[in-house]
Amino acid sequence: MMLAAMISCKSEAKDKNATKEKPPVSVEVIVAANKSFSSDIEVNGSVLSEEMIEIHPEAGGRLTYLNIPDGATVKAGTVLARINDADLQAQLQQQKVQLELAEKTEQRLNKLLSVNGVDQASYDAALSQVNLYNANINVLRAQIDKTVIKAPFTGRLGLRLVSEGAYVSTATAIGTLQQTDKIKIDFSVPESYQNLVKIGKTVSIRTNSSSEEIKATISAIEPQINTATRNIKVRARLSKGNISPGAFVKVLLNEKLEGIVVPTNAIIPDAISSQVLLVKSGKAVIQNVETGIRNSDVVEITDGLKTGDTIIVSGVLSVRPNGAVKIKKVKND
Repeated sequence: MMLAAMISCKSEAKDKNATKEKPPVSVEVIVAANKSFSSDIEVNGSVLSEEMIEIHPEAGGRLTYLNIPDGATVKAGTVLARINDADLQAQLQQQKVQLELAEKTEQRLNKLLSVNGVDQASYDAALSQVNLYNANINVLRAQIDKTVIKAPFTGRLGLRLVSEGAYVSTATAIGTLQQTDKIKIDFSVPESYQNLVKIGKTVSIRTNSSSEEIKATISAIEPQINTATRNIKVRARLSKGNISPGAFVKVLLNEKLEGIVVPTNAIIPDAISSQVLLVKSGKAVIQNVETGIRNSDVVEITDGLKTGDTIIVSGVLSVRPNGAVKIKKVKND
């Protein structure tokens, strides 16, 4: 009996200890309010020429003329190369001779038709021949034009890739041409930073070769967000300075914004959404939030918090959901 009584007493003691509440956890908090903060976003960018092409012939054949000095600047319309067109020139001359004969025949029959010396069908056949030879001549001239390669815009040539006398096809690249006096930078930003990119806004460009920042102006924004990366493609053009096309650059976006922000260590990452801990009636309550722009210190909260909410910013790992908390300090920042 005594043993049973002792066991019963020990059991009651354990139950009392189990029901005894743990002491509240001391935490530091901030009160949610609209504050000004600075966005400082850095993304990767690629440098492109305003205009850039690989020079390909429109017709295959042997190069009889080549004017592609390495790295030279050429004006729009400059003849860069010619393909052998001797056979086309011969065909053109043949068509011109036949056209001349057809025109004389048509003129003669036209006079006879006016005095009913020939039927209408004979005259129509002669006129059709004239039109046919004219059409053939236009086709040959178009083919001859394709044997002449001209610079489509003023720019700087790259390295020559073929030699005069080489046989080329439409797939053969004989050089490159770039408009290097105008430079554009393409970069992508996450969709959450969409409000930071606006046409006409100035951004800073930093290259690997120099710590000096170069200014560029946003000129275009892709209207559709990439569904695979959820990024927005943006294009900016240099306001001054010069960068070699193809270079890798860093694009810096900086803007003063206003909204509810919390320290980065106050955010609890979750598989579905981000969370913060609020203090309500002396207990820690989990609150799902949506985040926006972030920098090294703070994160913008776009949804889930309202002005006046008390957010735990230190001791987060020690707090249990619905556990008792004691506010040790209210931070101003």
